Amino acid sequence: MSLRVTPSMMHLQLSRNLNRNLTQMDSLQDQLTTGRKINKPSDDPVGITYALRYRTELASNEQYQKNADSAHSWLDFNDTVLGQAGDVLQRVKELTVQGSNGTNPQVALDNINNELTELKGQLIDIANSKVNGKYIFNGQTFDKLPYDKTAAGFDAKTVVTDSGDISYAVGVGVTLPVNVSGNEVFGNPGDKDNVFAVLDNIISNFASGDQAAASAQMENLESSISKILNARSEVGAKVNRVELMQNRLDDLEINLTDMQSKTEDADFDKLLIDSKVNENIYQASLSVGAKVISPSLVDFLR
Repeated sequence: MSLRVTPSMMHLQLSRNLNRNLTQMDSLQDQLTTGRKINKPSDDPVGITYALRYRTELASNEQYQKNADSAHSWLDFNDTVLGQAGDVLQRVKELTVQGSNGTNPQVALDNINNELTELKGQLIDIANSKVNGKYIFNGQTFDKLPYDKTAAGFDAKTVVTDSGDISYAVGVGVTLPVNVSGNEVFGNPGDKDNVFAVLDNIISNFASGDQAAASAQMENLESSISKILNARSEVGAKVNRVELMQNRLDDLEINLTDMQSKTEDADFDKLLIDSKVNENIYQASLSVGAKVISPSLVDFLR
């Protein structure tokens, strides 16, 4: 038994087909205007899961990159400051050798002492260096001045600095301490090679004209210089580590961005072709539909 096709059925089927074509055109237009093939979860339920995961990982990677940049800046500044401290101690060494040759009159020793006193002040200023408002040689109490010359009874060789680590997270489960404490660089109270104790001894010896005693401080002075060089070497090793992490994070960003693009981004060439084909199909549907449903009741009564 054949099925009787009525005009109503033809109209309904035509309406369904036209709506389906319009829906496809709307989806293609959304992808063309946004540049993404996933604009709502229903477009690709599995793909949207991966897309959200990639976005989360990219956001985390971006923060790790910022942390690595901050760590690199801190370490670079540390290296610069330690270099300045080393230069000051080299000058102290030169003056100590010059003043200990046994032929200098007291007036010459006094002049050397004047420069040594200035160099000591310069070292204290270096010990109070800060970056981004943080004192780099006072550990986790970076908001407090470590060598406060205005404090009552201040004596640089007796200062105890905080030894807590300042660490930056530069990867998943990877933290890197970037600071060096003031006592590690300039010496602990009571150490024979405490920079400020050595300077005080040299200045005191020259003031009393005891050039031999000043010369005897050379061993401690050399130890102080070695301590600063060791600290600078440690900073350099950390700089290399941070740079390796920066390269790794940059590579990870490229990989994640590529995977996100493959999951979310639309293929414009294919979209343009599909959009044109869909437009032609829709226009053809309208043209055919106009011819099919054009007869009216009067046409059947003729």
